[in-house]
Amino acid sequence: MSPPGQRITEKLSGDALRTATGRDWPGWFAVLDAWDAARRPHAEIARHLVEEHGVAGWYAQSITVGYEQERGLREVGQSSGGDWQASAGKTVVAPPERVTEAFADDTLRARWMPEGEFTLRTHRPGRSVTADWDGGASRVSVYLTVEGDRTRVGVGHTKLPDADAVAAYKAFWRERLSALKTLLESGPDA
Repeated sequence: MSPPGQRITEKLSGDALRTATGRDWPGWFAVLDAWDAARRPHAEIARHLVEEHGVAGWYAQSITVGYEQERGLREVGQSSGGDWQASAGKTVVAPPERVTEAFADDTLRARWMPEGEFTLRTHRPGRSVTADWDGGASRVSVYLTVEGDRTRVGVGHTKLPDADAVAAYKAFWRERLSALKTLLESGPDA
């Protein structure tokens, strides 16, 4: 297990949190401990931060997750419901329609992701893709955000069996998204 505060500060520094919310991690942990947050569900903690402390939604979620991890209520990669999930992201210089095509087209996908059983469920060109992984044992969701001439690709892999699978799939998706970036940026005929 990581030293106290180390796991969450890798995602958001105490200085950045203080700048955005007025408190650093230990400050928010003290506020939440005084409120007895460890005995409350995730949604109630996040709502309390928004309604009682004026914390913006994304920061309220980040603080809540950090608190739950710090207090041993969940592990890194574990959702508030107890299931395990991994995520990764990459920005590519390619139109979003081309990115979704790279996931949806079997032949194109095999060029950057040759391993894994990826079974397409939904495909919204230029927007999102969902798929079953390994016969439905887990699920992959891909969401795209257009940033000028670039597309931000976010992959979420849910229904994983444990923390080891989270670590393995984080590494896998980082590697595969790098391969996708290389392929899509190598030219229009890629």
